[in-house]
Amino acid sequence: MRVKWSGCIGRRLRELARHGKSQDVVRLLRACLNLSSSTRNGESIHASVVKQGFLAFTSVANSMMDFYAKSGDLGSALLVFNYCIPNKDSVSWNVIIHAHLHRSVASPRGLCFFNQAWAASGFQPNISTLVLVIQTYRYLRAFEAGRTVHASTIRAGCSTVTSLQNSLLSFYAEFQMQLAHNLFDEMTDRDVISWTVMVAAYAQTHEETLVALELFRRMVDSGIKSDGQSVVSVLKACSKSKAVRMGESIHGFVISRALGYDVFVPNSLIDLYSKCNHMDSSLRVFREIPEKNVVSWNTFLSGLVQNEMHSEALTLFDSMRKAGVESDEVTLVNLLQLCKSFLDPDQSKLIHSRILRRGFELNQLVTNSLIDAYASCNLITHAWNQFSNLKTRDAVTWSTMIAGFTHCGMPDEAIAVFREMSHTTELPNAVTMLNLLEACSLSADMKRSRCAHGIAIRRGLASDVVVGTAILDMYSKCGSIGSSRKVFDLIPHKNVVTWSAIIAAYGMNGFPNEALALLAEMKACGLRPNQVTALSLLSACSHGGLVEEGISLFEELIWDHEVEPCLEHYSCLIDLLARAGKVDSAMNLIRKLHDGLKPGASAWGALLSACRNYENYEFGASALPQVLELEPSGSAGYLLASNMYASGHSWVDATKMRMLAKEGSVKVIAGYSLVYANGKACKFLAGDKHHSLSDELQFTIQQLHSYMKMDVAC
Repeated sequence: MRVKWSGCIGRRLRELARHGKSQDVVRLLRACLNLSSSTRNGESIHASVVKQGFLAFTSVANSMMDFYAKSGDLGSALLVFNYCIPNKDSVSWNVIIHAHLHRSVASPRGLCFFNQAWAASGFQPNISTLVLVIQTYRYLRAFEAGRTVHASTIRAGCSTVTSLQNSLLSFYAEFQMQLAHNLFDEMTDRDVISWTVMVAAYAQTHEETLVALELFRRMVDSGIKSDGQSVVSVLKACSKSKAVRMGESIHGFVISRALGYDVFVPNSLIDLYSKCNHMDSSLRVFREIPEKNVVSWNTFLSGLVQNEMHSEALTLFDSMRKAGVESDEVTLVNLLQLCKSFLDPDQSKLIHSRILRRGFELNQLVTNSLIDAYASCNLITHAWNQFSNLKTRDAVTWSTMIAGFTHCGMPDEAIAVFREMSHTTELPNAVTMLNLLEACSLSADMKRSRCAHGIAIRRGLASDVVVGTAILDMYSKCGSIGSSRKVFDLIPHKNVVTWSAIIAAYGMNGFPNEALALLAEMKACGLRPNQVTALSLLSACSHGGLVEEGISLFEELIWDHEVEPCLEHYSCLIDLLARAGKVDSAMNLIRKLHDGLKPGASAWGALLSACRNYENYEFGASALPQVLELEPSGSAGYLLASNMYASGHSWVDATKMRMLAKEGSVKVIAGYSLVYANGKACKFLAGDKHHSLSDELQFTIQQLHSYMKMDVAC
């Protein structure tokens, strides 16, 4: 067929050379676009029209330029535009503008041509050109320029064209939803694209997802035939607002309208059900997809990982491999998340080798996830090697490395990474600041903490409720409750997390009564305590020895159904009773727990510690097996039991505990203190008599130790 067309054009070229007309040239150029050898034939026609003098006709030159533009030869199109069209008309300008903007939505040259044409008298842009110009201004976030074009379309009388209005809806939705809504209300002819643009725009904002759902309902009621894109947009709104019942209704709508043929719709349903913790429904949708793509597998895999169904996620990945579906970067990121959950360093290395085989080692998302997985598995050297080998690092990469060092108990290295980041063009965001603040909290150094606070202020992040809460927590861990309170008072919009943090700060620093008083202030502000708030209050009572207040608080918050009790609350109450010497009451509370709640190692450990302090060996013998069963590799249980037996002079049992720990290769972690000297953190381990500090400082410490012994003797 193409050979036939080529021969036909050859004959027409010969006829054109003898007595062709301008209309024939235009038709021939259009025909050439259907041929694989379109460029060669177009050049032949170009040569012929030059010989015959047809290029003097503006219509022919415009067609020639349009031919080159649609063939991808923008350079030749520009040559025709600049040198072959002396009298450019609106078609000439529209063709060259469209050619540039269609090729690149952010083309500055295309906008330059548009502005030149707009300044010329008589220029009438077509709808296609205006749509592309508005899309370009949206991409460049040029709000005022876009509004100017809108005003010009109103003056030109073409602002009511639906395709143009839809582009303006998308433009305004990027900046001010109210303007988009005003335009939407003014539209007389709304098609499915108009409604979809509005639903998608509102679905992007968590606070406006209910508006998106209402708009979709109105769209259906108005008789507009929904398509897959509109359904995907409203399902996204349901996912964000966790509106699973609405999602189920839309699922029924999809089935009734036979919209499930578009694989993006069931993929969105899987995402919705997964985020609403309805994994059975998610599995059902997944199984019903006739032709699953890699997005279908990845979406369901992500849902299993998010819902901590790790074994099922591994099984799914195995099925994915057997089905012959190639894993992409999203698959690998999910697998790395599994490695973090299992804390499996070997699996992290295997995934790393898969990344190298698949050629994803330069993918920023994959590399950041790999650094995070290695750090979470305490392979900080591997994480650092990956970080060091990167040529380009974004804010996520820097933040992940800072978080990795902090997780591995290396705050000095984390802070050093942040300092290195400050010498680059990459600016720290809120997540970077949170990781830096966590590192400063771990180091417990006030000088560093103040510097981090100053950086947050300069970056304009200190007033953010999340960052402000982290600063508050950082100061409390440095022992500066006064600074914590000042930061708390400066946070403009406090939430329940902020109140819980300041309550925990007072409790941690030995002010339990002040912590309890804050509960009344919190309730006066109209906020209800949550589980973390209750835990912070009970912990404050436990460490402050406020037994009666703690029991009363527990009854107030738990029995009055203000907070749903969980194991941590009961463990904290057991710890409160045990610390106060009420071992019988603590044991009775453990026995009264219903079957769904089994005391953890912390509760039994608190009871065992109390038995040692108050020489209650009978209950201690009951608590010991529970601690060793729940934490067989932890040293605390063995040491507590050994000390308890030693205080009762049961030396054989005390020795037996030490031997059991040794036979089980249980690593005893010694307590330590941090002292900053010459800008460096120096760690003092319990029982360590040799340190790298100077002899003078060693002598000073020994003197202080002697004075302390003298005070005790007195």
